[in-house]
Amino acid sequence: MTEIPNSKHYDLEDRTFQFARNVAMFCKKLPKIAVNFEYIKQRIRASGSVGANYIEDNESLSKKDFSMRIKICRKEAKESAYWLRLIIETNESNYRKEAGELFEEAIELKKILSSILQKSK
Repeated sequence: MTEIPNSKHYDLEDRTFQFARNVAMFCKKLPKIAVNFEYIKQRIRASGSVGANYIEDNESLSKKDFSMRIKICRKEAKESAYWLRLIIETNESNYRKEAGELFEEAIELKKILSSILQKSK
């Protein structure tokens, strides 16, 4: 895959994979405190689900199936952003920059998926 300036990828399957990977690597750095355990578990689940559902979407059987899977991907991206926001607000400021970048990527993925959904109608 060719690198695009600003390290933004147009291959959405790869981009969602990298997003889930980056979230997992970030979560490994967070303090092992009670509040983070649930946030991390939910965060990793939602971020991985964006890509997993997108891969399934590429194999959709009908237009209705395609729309449903894209909606699930979008929902998981929104949920990922939510959990990241909680992590940002409940952890030390030294985690905010990286969490903020991941939050922005979740929002951008949501927008891309919303655009795909609109164009598929």
